[in-house]
Amino acid sequence: MDFSVIWLENSSTNLKESTYIRYRTLLNCYLMPSFQQLQMSEITSEKVRTFCKELEKHGRKDGTGLSSKTISDILSVLRRILHYAQDQNISIDVTAFNVKVKQTPRVLEILSLSEQTTLQEYLVNHLDSLNLGILICLYTGIRVGELCALTWEKISFSDKTICICQTMQRIQKRTSENKKTHIIITAPKSSSANRVIPIPTALLKILSQYSLKKSEYFLSGSSEVVEPRRIQYRFHKILKECCIDRKNFHVLRHTFATRCVEANIDIKTLSEILGHSSVNITMNQYVHSSLSLKRDSMEKLADFIAVK
Repeated sequence: MDFSVIWLENSSTNLKESTYIRYRTLLNCYLMPSFQQLQMSEITSEKVRTFCKELEKHGRKDGTGLSSKTISDILSVLRRILHYAQDQNISIDVTAFNVKVKQTPRVLEILSLSEQTTLQEYLVNHLDSLNLGILICLYTGIRVGELCALTWEKISFSDKTICICQTMQRIQKRTSENKKTHIIITAPKSSSANRVIPIPTALLKILSQYSLKKSEYFLSGSSEVVEPRRIQYRFHKILKECCIDRKNFHVLRHTFATRCVEANIDIKTLSEILGHSSVNITMNQYVHSSLSLKRDSMEKLADFIAVK
């Protein structure tokens, strides 16, 4: 399995820095401890299935199981290594490619309408750059990294749009042996994530009051960056003040998308606003109606087929 180190280094030039670090972490934390004593030809489908079952039960450091999503990511890295070995004419068990983990659908966490109203009122009544940034996420569905990398020059008041073309994250340094991290600002993870989002009129009016120098970062109003964990900390503090249960910052994106579905915005348009690489991603994540929508649909059907 030492071959995996060769694969990673040879692949590194074609990988984004964040992707490289992610692959290295999955390799060092999960794959190497289980397979490092084996030759590539000894990695069989049976051993991979046993490996997955162990991760499902005790994959985390605290002894609990890993999510199906994380296990799928680990398997994806393993398949890349096996493909690379195959390209180098190394004998492998091709049936190992077929091992997959069933993805369990996640419960989509969103703000209720009352919670959203409470949050919006708080943000508008306590406006500063960070709270305005949170409001932008709630109105547009942009990701926290995209918000942190946003500069004022990407907001067009004449076109009434926000251009999303970069994202920010804190990751480990490639050459770090002591897990030191640093902030990077890069292009979004896919070409579809580069997008132009129309600004709703209500948000535009608020933004126009806070227009700063065009070269400055939106959240800081200067050349200094505000990293994701700071805005996440502010968000959690606000939820507590609003008596709303603690939620991940990503709930703003889920809430925006869900409200768009409830407002009957067409899925293609929503997919492009969210920056998804395909409409199927949007459909799978957000187009599963709430009970109230299902009830409305059933009433419409009843009206349609009712005997006149």
